[in-house]
Amino acid sequence: MTETKTQSSEKKPAAAKASNKKKKNIVNGVIHVFASFNNTIISISDSNGNIICWSSAGKHGFKGSRKATPYAAQVATGHAVNFAKECGLQNATVEIKGPGVGREASLRAIQAAGLNVTLIKDITYHPHNGCRPAKRRRV
Repeated sequence: MTETKTQSSEKKPAAAKASNKKKKNIVNGVIHVFASFNNTIISISDSNGNIICWSSAGKHGFKGSRKATPYAAQVATGHAVNFAKECGLQNATVEIKGPGVGREASLRAIQAAGLNVTLIKDITYHPHNGCRPAKRRRV
């Protein structure tokens, strides 16, 4: 019995590929909040510094000056914290950097999500003596 071309060229349907990504189970973590004048970026990492998830106001559809609002920071923080809670995050320390308006809003969103915040640290850098001044003008 010889096979015809149509029988031999039939391919079996590919089975649904199983996802290789495993949900991490991290109990303690660090939430990094960078609040600039233009945007708010939230990164959540484990205690070793490996990023679990991140979010920003621009990622959630806010554009232009609306990215720099407290509401945009609250939405971005809420999404990042909810994803981290799915990964098992329960206790967190918060490190806040930058002068933006999203600082307090992101803190409120973290506490409203039900995480146990153990430490809030401000790591905004401050210049000690400022920039070097321009050289003196010669006329």
